[in-house]
Formats: sequence, structure tokens, C-alpha cells
Amino acid sequence: MTTRFTDFLLPPLTFQEYIHLKKLDHLIFEGDIQYGDKDVKYCLPHNSKALNKEFLHYLNFGGYPEVVLSEKIQGDMGRYVKNDIVDKVLLRDLPSLYGIKDVQELNRFFTYIAYNTGNEFSYETMSRESGIQKDTLKKYLEYLEAAFLIKVLNKVGVNAKRLKRITSFKVYLTNPSLRTALFSPISETDQEMGNMVETAILSQWMHREQLDLTYARWKEGRNEGEVDLVLVDDKSYKPVWGVKIKWSNRYFDKPQELKSLIKFCETNKFESAVVTSIDQLGMKEIQGLKFTFLPASIYAYNIGEITLKVRNKN
Repeated sequence: MTTRFTDFLLPPLTFQEYIHLKKLDHLIFEGDIQYGDKDVKYCLPHNSKALNKEFLHYLNFGGYPEVVLSEKIQGDMGRYVKNDIVDKVLLRDLPSLYGIKDVQELNRFFTYIAYNTGNEFSYETMSRESGIQKDTLKKYLEYLEAAFLIKVLNKVGVNAKRLKRITSFKVYLTNPSLRTALFSPISETDQEMGNMVETAILSQWMHREQLDLTYARWKEGRNEGEVDLVLVDDKSYKPVWGVKIKWSNRYFDKPQELKSLIKFCETNKFESAVVTSIDQLGMKEIQGLKFTFLPASIYAYNIGEITLKVRNKN
């Protein structure tokens, strides 16, 4: 008997879909932003606070349509999402196809990943912290990625060149609300908020197939730098853009502190880049570079909105 599988990629709800599903389109209007020397059409909020409130709710509960529409499920995420979604994927028949025998260990490993979504790992630290052998870890990561529960991002250097040896990488949940299901909802002042925002923004991009997304991290002498999200052109292998994802307004007032992004732009001859904030919107010039600051909620919304337009065009 042969078993046949068909892969259906069913990404979590985008923030744009979430707003539409909750009939909150009135929070948004069509305006424009400045990016480099251009004015770009962009969806903007009438009221940043109202949109941020929804964005936080989206981070905690927004990835699945049935959760968005049910306060009963939101009140017991652990029971509904964990039992219905996570356990079915992690603890049923599928892992055995990957030669995974210890499903309880796989489950524990996934919980460890979920707690640390958006962090950089190496096989060494992962093995040490989880107590699991490196070869087994690789198998678990491969399975969790195939099951569309996580996304692994590989690292590039400051010039966006691939590194010969993959020693470290970042791991993200494909859906930030999975973390809520396993632990508890976060509030906008929690320290986890930065990683959750990063996780959410990456999950918006997952609706575009064939995008070579990476992150840049480098060390030169005592200087270290990181750019959270870098798109590399899969033909020329050159970076197309870089985004610094922050849940903070600090850099809007002090753009000179964005040393990593400045270095990255100078190295790759970029004149402009995007930096996310809590609710600051506008452009700042520093050392001949133009940084467009966008509230993280609005950046997330527009990725979904633009993806929808690309889809409809195709």
C-alpha cells in the first residue's frame, strides 16, 4: 500500500485579513508614505492606538479564523488551539514518517522553540538547552518546518553573502498566537513583545511564495551588527532591501543609534530602508540615508494588503 500526500500551504491569517474578518476596515484609509525620494501609496491608520490594540489582539489570538471569531476559544487557547492544532500535528501519525519515535520529546522541543520564537540559535546551544542530540534536533526542525509550525531563517553577512557553514540561524513560529496557546497572552509592555512582533511580520511575508528571506548578522572586531529581515534576489544573490524591526519609538528620535542598519545600507549602497516603531510614522535622514519609520502594525497590515493585490493581479 502506498501513502500519497498532497501539500496544501495554509498560512495563518494575515493582519489585513484579520482586520477585514472583524469588519474593522474603517480603521484604515489609503494615503501615502515617503520611501527614499518617492511617494508610495500606503494604507494608514486613522488612529494608531486603535489599530495597535487590534494588532496586540492579533498577536495573541489572530492567526486562526475560528479563534478570531470566538471569545470562548480565546478564553481557553490552551485547550482549543493546543489540543486541536498542535497535538494533532505533533503527536499523531505524521512524525513517524520522518523517523521520529519520541513524540513527547518532539512536543517538549516545540514548546521550547515556541517560547523562544525569534531568537538566534546554534545547534550547540539548542542541544545544550534542550538536552537533545544534534542529529535528532535537525530532524525535529525539518519536521516542524514541513508541518508548517516553524520557519527557519538562515544568516547572511553584512554584504548579504551566504555563509559557507551554517552555524547559527533564527527560528520563528509561523503564527505568533501559537505562543499564546502554549503559554499566556502578552501585553504591549512585555519584553517578549519585540520577538512576537518580529514573528508576526515574518508570518505576513510567508504568504508570498519563493521569497528568499534571511537576516544579516556580522562581527567585525568589537563591532557586531544585525538587520532583522533581508530579502535576497535569488538570481543576482544581492540584497533587495533590509528592515529593522523594533517595538520602540526610541530610534525615531535617535536614528543615529541604528548603527547596524547604517552599516548595512552603506555596505550594500542602499539609500533607504524601513524601520518599524510602536506608533511613529515619518522619515529621518542620517548620514545621507533616508529611513522610513512605520508603526509595526501598519507595516504588517500593508504586507498582507500588497500580497492580496499581487495575487489578484496574477
